[in-house]
Amino acid sequence: MMEPDVYYRPVPRLEGGRWRLAGGAIRFSEFEMLRRGQTAEPVADAPPAVLSALTAPRAPLMGLDLDRPRLMGIVNATPDSFSDGGSYDPHAQADMLVGAGADILDIGGESTRPGAAEIGAAEEIARIRPVLRGAVGRVPVSVDTRKAQVARAALRAGAGMINDVSGFDFDPDLGGVVAAAGVPVCLMHAQGLPRTMQDHPRYDDVLLDVYDALAARIARAEAAGIARSQIVIDPGIGFGKTLAHNLAILRRISLYHGLGCPILLGVSRKRFVGTIGGADAPPDRVPGSLALTLAAVAQGVQIHRVHDVAQIAQGLRLWQAVNRNDEADR
Repeated sequence: MMEPDVYYRPVPRLEGGRWRLAGGAIRFSEFEMLRRGQTAEPVADAPPAVLSALTAPRAPLMGLDLDRPRLMGIVNATPDSFSDGGSYDPHAQADMLVGAGADILDIGGESTRPGAAEIGAAEEIARIRPVLRGAVGRVPVSVDTRKAQVARAALRAGAGMINDVSGFDFDPDLGGVVAAAGVPVCLMHAQGLPRTMQDHPRYDDVLLDVYDALAARIARAEAAGIARSQIVIDPGIGFGKTLAHNLAILRRISLYHGLGCPILLGVSRKRFVGTIGGADAPPDRVPGSLALTLAAVAQGVQIHRVHDVAQIAQGLRLWQAVNRNDEADR
């Protein structure tokens, strides 16, 4: 039996490991055993239930196998998103991202940047519905919303997934909408609402606190009738987290594979990327975003929500070519 308050993080390896992490290309042979208030301890084994969760292949997402990294292209149908709000025609942006190789489009009509105010459901629907009409049928489409009313409209328009940055905290009816539709959902962790979430966020241990919060969100989704195979998790980089919190999560993000769900990561163009990388303007943060994406790929993260699909895809192809263990090349 697994000890309470003990967590096992698989230590990823690019080749030669005993087990495949979540059925993907990244492997591992060892673990870090984590406890609150204690230094991480290297160990060779983990309880069978933990090992099973870490190694089980993840179910396909909207028909996409998750044994390799997938790129989710961001389409902001908003005038006020932190990176690109109002700077492009959402229809043209969707076309460009599909042409660049996006595996999924994530269409959002409400900004959830730090300090953002809530908008009404009717306005949010009016923003996303025309973009959805042009995108559905080309690639799998996710809709970024916290609201049951918006989700219903999006699903009627052909969306195949709901991406809720509140993890069902914002609208208690959203879980039932997702369950009734039988579609996948991404449950993100956020501390607080967008308007105030960056006002002094605090954690006892951010890595483990977020793990526990995501486990609770998964349990709540299952209680609403959503199968675990339909749940994606997102640790919510930048949502109620300081730069130090973000880095603590990213350094050990492979821990979250223990929850048994695919991991979605959104670091693209975020403020801490510019702070560390010395890039004030969001479009200048692409190299830093690529670096973090590749670091997450090396820890087995399956889905990467990005603004710059072409650039991230190119970097990923080169990373994969260099790290492929191909006997024919020797």
